[in-house]
Amino acid sequence: MERADAARNRARILEAAAVLFAERSPQDVTMDDIAKKAGVGRGTLYRRYPDRASIAVALLDEHERDLQERLLRGEPPLGPGAPPAERLAAFYAAMVRLLEDHSHLVLGSEVGRSRFETGAYGFWRAHVRALLTAAGTPGADALVDVLLAPLACEVYDYQRQVLGLDPEQITQALAGLTRILDR
Repeated sequence: MERADAARNRARILEAAAVLFAERSPQDVTMDDIAKKAGVGRGTLYRRYPDRASIAVALLDEHERDLQERLLRGEPPLGPGAPPAERLAAFYAAMVRLLEDHSHLVLGSEVGRSRFETGAYGFWRAHVRALLTAAGTPGADALVDVLLAPLACEVYDYQRQVLGLDPEQITQALAGLTRILDR
C-alpha cells in the first residue's frame, strides 16, 4: 500500500508534469523542471519515475483505461455487438478524440519503438486483431499494425499541425480503412 506522503508526492508530480506538458512540448520539459514545479527533490521524482516518458505514460493511463473499458463493455458500435467494420470505425473515432485531447502526452510517452512496448498499444493491437479475425480478414497479423499506424501521434500531429486537417477529416479518412473488413 502506498504511504500517504508518497501518494501526495505522486499527485504533485503528475499535476506539475500535466501543467508543464500543456504549456510546452514534453520534449522540452526536463525532469528538473518537473521536480521544481512539484516542489519535490530529484531523488523523490526519480524513485517513482525514471524518465519523462514514464510520467507521460502515467498521465495517459487514466484516459487509456477509460477507452479500454468502453471497448470491452461499452455500447455498440464502440463496445461489443456491432459488426467488426463498425467497431473499427468507432475505435478510430475514439482514438482521434484521445489524440486530439492528449497528443502532447502521447508525444511525451512514445519515443522511438516505445510505442509498441506500452500496454495500451498491446491492448489496441489485440482489439484490432480480434476485429480482423472476427471479420475473417486474411493476414490479420500483418494488417493489424498497418491499421494502427495512422494513429501514431507523430502522424496525427503532422496531419493537424502541418496539413491543417481537422479531427473530423482525419476520422473520415480512417473510417475508409475499415472497408478492408467488409471483404
